[in-house]
Amino acid sequence: MELLTINNVWMMICTALVFFMHTGFAFLEIGLTRQKNTINILFKNIFIITVGLLLYYMIGFNLMYPGDFNGFIGSIVPGISPPENGMTAEYADGGYTWWTDFLFQGMFAATAATIVSGAVAERMKIGAFMIFTVVYLGFVYPIAGSWQWGGGFLSSLTIGDAEGFYDFAGSTLVHSVGGWAALVAVYLLGARIGKFYNGTSQAIPGHNIPLATAGVLILWLGWFGFNGGSVLSANPEATSLTLVTTCLAAAAGGVVAMITSTILYKNLDLTMFLNGILGGLVGITAGADQMSPEDAILIGVIAGALIVFAVSLVDKIKLDDPVGAIAVHLICGVWGTLAVGLFGAKAGVDQFLVQLIGVLCYAVFCIATSFLIIFALKKTIGIRVSEREELEGLDAHEHQMDAYPDFRLNEH
Repeated sequence: MELLTINNVWMMICTALVFFMHTGFAFLEIGLTRQKNTINILFKNIFIITVGLLLYYMIGFNLMYPGDFNGFIGSIVPGISPPENGMTAEYADGGYTWWTDFLFQGMFAATAATIVSGAVAERMKIGAFMIFTVVYLGFVYPIAGSWQWGGGFLSSLTIGDAEGFYDFAGSTLVHSVGGWAALVAVYLLGARIGKFYNGTSQAIPGHNIPLATAGVLILWLGWFGFNGGSVLSANPEATSLTLVTTCLAAAAGGVVAMITSTILYKNLDLTMFLNGILGGLVGITAGADQMSPEDAILIGVIAGALIVFAVSLVDKIKLDDPVGAIAVHLICGVWGTLAVGLFGAKAGVDQFLVQLIGVLCYAVFCIATSFLIIFALKKTIGIRVSEREELEGLDAHEHQMDAYPDFRLNEH
């Protein structure tokens, strides 16, 4: 019982850290966008975590962890109720209780939609985004998660010596699931006014880089819970290795992104430095529990370089992603998932092929479902604000609020 208590306390701490990541996402998104859209971005982030938790309670948790099912989609059973052993050491090998399990997984669920929030910033209708969030978080994310974490067909996919697709903490199941949807949403929305002029990408600076920097540091801290909690117990050896590999990959990603961007663009770009850190974190997430420190650094190095080239590629194909969500969460999510087949305990050609098949399965499913949802919204209620609303800011038109009001007393 004492060990269960220790494990459960650690898992609750990790749950709190993952919850705190939503503060990091909010700070990062508002920092890298313009002042006139601050309220809109904050509203979306608060909506995601509140509605996401309720949806996960009502249908998501059971849909993602259905027990015995066909391996592709479970039945929708509303609400949750703990099994008889849910509060004992018999549940989850004594790693945590049933209620902790639900809450920890619920925090992960909300993250997928937050990734989309940043990519569509400054021009998507708030109502359309809210509907998308409900459908994607309520159904798409838990079905996708069930394929591996819920014991679905990918968890038992066997090729040669490889037994099962592996994604420790969600490089694909969380980050790429959000990243694919972000890619589709950005494509269907179109670029912000002024982003591309005569075929050339124009910089639209964020209004508060110090806040964006704080957001990245908060996210890095939150990743201690994101990856550390995915050990699913307080096992000292496993948790300490996981946190070491997580931090080394983040540091390597940041440094290499900084160096690469400086060589290419001849300036010390802080935003690229920050996204390099996040790229390293996303990249290590799939295999943080089984990589050596050297493997982790190499994964971060490649992720950091990928960030710089991916951001450039996104611009070249005329996609407008204000916060670099596609480069960070999609590109580095795919890289981190494939890296499991190249490094660590499961490295090998067979495991690489299993990882690649898993990546492709999630790509097809997430692209198809997000396209259907967003395209349907586009053809019905519309997904983009008017030109006037975009130019004057979503805060004024969709919220009738100002994030930074002038508090000086009126002179009479």
